Amino acid sequence: MKMYKILSVLLEYPEQELIDNLPEIKTWVDETTELEKQERLVLKTFVEQMEAKSLLELQAEYVNTFDMNAEHSLHLTHHLFGDDKNRGPALIDLGELYKDYGVEVSDSTKELPDYLPLVLEFAAYLDGSESTVFLSDAKKVFGVLEDNLKKAASPHADLISIIADRASLTRIEAA
Repeated sequence: MKMYKILSVLLEYPEQELIDNLPEIKTWVDETTELEKQERLVLKTFVEQMEAKSLLELQAEYVNTFDMNAEHSLHLTHHLFGDDKNRGPALIDLGELYKDYGVEVSDSTKELPDYLPLVLEFAAYLDGSESTVFLSDAKKVFGVLEDNLKKAASPHADLISIIADRASLTRIEAA
């Protein structure tokens, strides 16, 4: 699902390439049938907020949101294990799952397999029901991250809300 790829890109550290591609993302949001009405509104609003800021402002906001506050970490296992020794096996298992699907996590990314944009890229690789089942394993973490970001009044909370809603098991039953 391309939606997960778009969410992945929007949750990455902002670079000029993202800024250059915002018009294309807006067009996709307007034209896709993958999104529900509320999701479309959230994504359109988020992209418009990005367009209204300079790259430097976006980067500072990103660092303040995700790098300076552990409660906002985009490393999902951090919310489950912190720095506990049980985090290692969970990361290994996730990396092995990627390999089972033939997806190699490039060493150039320098990110752990639980980094949310990477998780979303993998979800985009899967078909709709597989991606929902895959993400449903982390729905509790998405809820915690969404709540933490809402408390900080971060616009990123709305993006996490889309993921949390899509990861809910009720969506699987409704499909």
